[in-house]
Amino acid sequence: MVQVKAHQSINEDGSINLDTWLEHINSMVSDLDIDALREACEYVNHAANTGTPSHKSWNDDTSCFHDGLDIAEILADLNLDQETLIAAVLYRAVRENYIPLEDVQAKFGDVVAKLIEGVLRMAAITLANNPVQSDMLTPQAQVENLRKMLVAMIDDVRVALIKLAERTCAIRAVKNASPERKIKVAHEVADIYAPLAHRLGIGHIKWELEDLSFRYLEPEQYKQIATLLHERRLDREQYIADVMQQLREKLEEAHIEPDISGRAKHIYSIWRKMQKKGLKFSQIYDVRAVRVLVPTLADCYTTLGIVHTLWRHIPKEFDDYIANPKENGYRSLHTAVIGPEGKVLEVQIRTHSMHEEAELGVCAHWRYKGTDLKNKSDHYEEKIAWLRQVLEWQEELGDVMGIADQIRLDTEPDRVYVFTPDGHAIDLPKGATPLDFAYRVHTEVGHRCRGAKINGRIVPLNYILKTGEQVEIITTKEGSPSRDWLNSNLGYINTSKARAKIIHWFKLQDRDQNIVAGKAMLERELSRLALRLPNLNALIEKANVKSADDLFAGLGAGDLRLNHIVNLATQLNEPSDNTIEQLELIQRRPSRMGNNAGEIQIQGVGNLMTQMANCCHPVPGDPVIGYITIGRGVTIHRQDCPNALQLASKEPERMIQVDWGIAPAHTYPVDIHIKAYDRSGLLRDISQVLLNEKVNTLAMNTLSNKENNTATMKITIEITSLDALGRLLGRISQLPNIIEVMRSLNS
Repeated sequence: MVQVKAHQSINEDGSINLDTWLEHINSMVSDLDIDALREACEYVNHAANTGTPSHKSWNDDTSCFHDGLDIAEILADLNLDQETLIAAVLYRAVRENYIPLEDVQAKFGDVVAKLIEGVLRMAAITLANNPVQSDMLTPQAQVENLRKMLVAMIDDVRVALIKLAERTCAIRAVKNASPERKIKVAHEVADIYAPLAHRLGIGHIKWELEDLSFRYLEPEQYKQIATLLHERRLDREQYIADVMQQLREKLEEAHIEPDISGRAKHIYSIWRKMQKKGLKFSQIYDVRAVRVLVPTLADCYTTLGIVHTLWRHIPKEFDDYIANPKENGYRSLHTAVIGPEGKVLEVQIRTHSMHEEAELGVCAHWRYKGTDLKNKSDHYEEKIAWLRQVLEWQEELGDVMGIADQIRLDTEPDRVYVFTPDGHAIDLPKGATPLDFAYRVHTEVGHRCRGAKINGRIVPLNYILKTGEQVEIITTKEGSPSRDWLNSNLGYINTSKARAKIIHWFKLQDRDQNIVAGKAMLERELSRLALRLPNLNALIEKANVKSADDLFAGLGAGDLRLNHIVNLATQLNEPSDNTIEQLELIQRRPSRMGNNAGEIQIQGVGNLMTQMANCCHPVPGDPVIGYITIGRGVTIHRQDCPNALQLASKEPERMIQVDWGIAPAHTYPVDIHIKAYDRSGLLRDISQVLLNEKVNTLAMNTLSNKENNTATMKITIEITSLDALGRLLGRISQLPNIIEVMRSLNS
């Protein structure tokens, strides 16, 4: 159903009243040539009624004409220009081959045709995010598609805006689609387009995309939060109305003219906050929230003072995004207070222009009459600078499959800020390593990197950086990257930019060197995981390359990911007594299940019944401890519970460590073999890796050889997947004195 129904643009027979629709759009957009937009609408309508599409529409209940009007209306709400609206109306008709792009160019001009062409190329993002589809194209074709798409987006941000509007309509339209279709569209929106809307600062589209994708990806949790929000809705609305009136009176006494409203409750943001902080719904501060818009910047801080005078401020719940804007330019004051009746209340304070930017992002400057789109402001340039950064590494023929990861990483609000020895601040995605830092500083610094110091202390190159640390890179005069840096199991790099620069270096090397190196890499990794090299012809076909040399050269140059090829080899290995089964590990039997549906993980005691203590009512996120009862399993208390402290003093032997967490559905017992030069602390370091990787140890046997000063260990662990095993072996191999670590089949 088209979204225009609210303003009576649909006739009784279901057809669109175009005159009414155009009148509505004209009231939303300034300087609009209504006759040109009418011509585009009539052109699409005629083509839809007479032509036959070659592609199926995402909305089976409507035509490309209805779809085009839906897209255009979203963009009209952003007050975009006439060319964008015409391109939006025509886009689906061109996409479904009702109308040739050449005819659009002849009839509506080069700019409209170029916008549509750019939106069509944005399908490259979806393709790169789908390994099955991307296997149909050569790496060179994928790189070229992505390059063209990025050029189109950077050249004119309206391309991205049209695509955002189109995907918004698409996820609205899947309400009655098959479950598979809902999940496919929701994943695409959640992974790519909601982060894109966030980066461009278009708040109301971001929230809608996040909520709708969450509705289909996590239907039970969505329904639960929606139900909780609906309960006592009328009481909450009356409460907010009373708060608004009280605040309005105080602000008017201070000669401030406020625009106060209740803030919308976004289900996804509530769920994310509950998950991130381990909170219950009742502990979420912004369920009851108001937004205050004021004329000037000074009024913002005056209003904040009045709010804190009226109600008691909750410590650590104040954010000044005016002095320190978010990375997408968002500015506002956020505070949480104990409002009337002792209820928690969130208050957001901003100016009208800040609110417009928060809702419209890069579109905000188009609100002002006469703004020339070609004369982009500095603020506009800041908002699309990330696109230029993506293009820089993509032009180095970087990792094609990393495009969606790059978008997600670069739009993720969690960043780390570290310092060079000279005191310059460098921001990196969360999870970045010293090697990522080195490549961020300069490509040659990365290539010649041989070590790193954090605050003067030497650390491994796969150390995870933390905000505030000073990073010093140790280099050689002449050096080159290591192919091990590309092995994701070893954790050396976590940014696509660093990976692209390393791959680019190896691509410049001799093909014969890459073939030899790639073959050695694959054989070493398969040996470590106790896998046989499968039939090469089958592996070549699976990897979509022409020959064994192409396969090995791709691995050596970094074009092919080692993990991907190993997974393909695993699928081709036939089950036997000595190999891993096709998709999981040997024996394929669960050794342990989580208790209480995975809500509580109990360390060291196996499967025991658990129950929450009635005295302290612990909730996920609280520090907890367990008490072994007689006949009733384990009772879970808060660590600061007086009853638990008393029990610990009387019967310490019955207290056990417990932790919150979701246990994996299945784990598999695996033996690993470790050989190392013996040293003090070796066992402790290996145990720490197992702990960090959340791996349960079932048995451990250590044998020391005094003659050659070596130690041999056999450890039986529980593992969830082949990827997890590879990552664990990689982490252990990076410890000092380790000679070899591999999976053992001699059980």
